[in-house]
Amino acid sequence: MLANLSYSQLATIWLAVAIAYVIFAIAGFGTALIASPILAQFIPVAQIVPLLALLDFFAATANLVRDGRHAEFSELKRLVPFMMAGSAIGAAILLFTKADVLLLMLGIFVIAYAIYSLSGYKPFKKFSPAAAVPFGLIGGIFSALFGSGGFLYSIYLTSRIEDKQQIRITQSTLIGLSTLTRLTFFLIAGVYADINLLLLAAALATSMVTGVFIGRQLTLKLTREQFVKVVNMLVLASGVFLLIRYFS
Repeated sequence: MLANLSYSQLATIWLAVAIAYVIFAIAGFGTALIASPILAQFIPVAQIVPLLALLDFFAATANLVRDGRHAEFSELKRLVPFMMAGSAIGAAILLFTKADVLLLMLGIFVIAYAIYSLSGYKPFKKFSPAAAVPFGLIGGIFSALFGSGGFLYSIYLTSRIEDKQQIRITQSTLIGLSTLTRLTFFLIAGVYADINLLLLAAALATSMVTGVFIGRQLTLKLTREQFVKVVNMLVLASGVFLLIRYFS
């Protein structure tokens, strides 16, 4: 795979991945949303999710090692069990039913929520802790089905946590745990036996590190209000992406 890419193509992929990880470092999700459409022009689509899962896992692990003490563990304890249950449900749905209508429904919900949040209207101050149940379950389901559930965790966490650093680290920790599940499945399925995929991941490691570093510096300069606005704009883009995926 790597040998078949020209220098210009590899440079384009490197830049796309770097930008995706700038977003990841700021919001804790969004790599697939940003990078996938560009990567699909140059590498097989079936390789994109395993590739980004590998990079996501190492990015989230690096964040956790460096800043893990800032994560909000009470929220992790609420979300993680339901996220894991949702992942199991999502895998079952993927195996036994058609999930297209779920994609449409989620896309509409996410767009409506993002527009509502960006409008500046404040209908409530916080979600209750019980909201971890639907957000954890549905986030897990859509992570398993479509590799894109992170923005749902973000909706919950931005409502529950005041400190933007805690939101970012808690979010990336959740993504890391979710990605570990996918990595395990890919490993069992033999996906990572493809040496070309591993070589490409190694070649893009510097891109991931560069993007995370830049994104981290940008996050430190944002106020909480600016941070939440950026996250809501990404949530809106995620909803649009889901609708495009549904109608295509």
